[in-house]
Amino acid sequence: MRLERWGMILAVALASVGCAGGGGGLREPTSADKRSEGAQVHTELGQRYMQNGDLQGALEKLNKALQFDPNYPPAHTVIAVLYERINDNANAELHYRRAVELEPKKGAANNNLAVFLCKEGKVPEAQGYFQRALADPFYATPDLAMGNAGTCLLKTQDLDGAEVWFRKALEKNPSNVDALYQVAHVLYLKNDAFRARAFLQRYEALGAVSPDSLKLGHDIELRLGNGEVARDYAKRLRDRFPDSEPARALDASAP
Repeated sequence: MRLERWGMILAVALASVGCAGGGGGLREPTSADKRSEGAQVHTELGQRYMQNGDLQGALEKLNKALQFDPNYPPAHTVIAVLYERINDNANAELHYRRAVELEPKKGAANNNLAVFLCKEGKVPEAQGYFQRALADPFYATPDLAMGNAGTCLLKTQDLDGAEVWFRKALEKNPSNVDALYQVAHVLYLKNDAFRARAFLQRYEALGAVSPDSLKLGHDIELRLGNGEVARDYAKRLRDRFPDSEPARALDASAP
């Protein structure tokens, strides 16, 4: 399973610091305002540095953000992502957990921790945090957490449990292309190629395409005995994504 398959991660809302007092009048910013503003500014800078590939500079900015306000949740989330990127998973986990401690009912924070825990192999604990994410009535993307929970269960070969989560994601958002792909994938693994094809067709009808989806289409059609259609999928895969892992796997399995 590849990280891209999670469709995740960060729905980090960087809250603006208010400057209006009661009755609409302006007031002088307090020291707490200044700390929050400093944390926000340095967190945003850290994100930009990360996007530009300057991870050391990003780490400096994010640590500065936490010096301004050690209880600023977005700073903990972004620095957790950075630590994960540089393979410092101990510090990543620490900051993901701190973000949840600061915002225990927020869907995004719980989802992010759950995704990390699943990657660490802590699947039962991760499922608990996915449930907590979905308990947030204001969580804007519950289908994302549902899809992530399904992908997490795939790590344990729990195909039935994974399918349940992916279908729930589609109930929330029928245009969730990742969930459509994953249902097709799970049904194929369960030897239900006919229904797998139907979900893959829904995925393709939304204009989605990936090396994995083309390889899956090839495998489904081959299992259904449609050699010509399978060959078309194989050609599209090799033409569009010649250096992809699915294309190499297809070539390796060719007689």
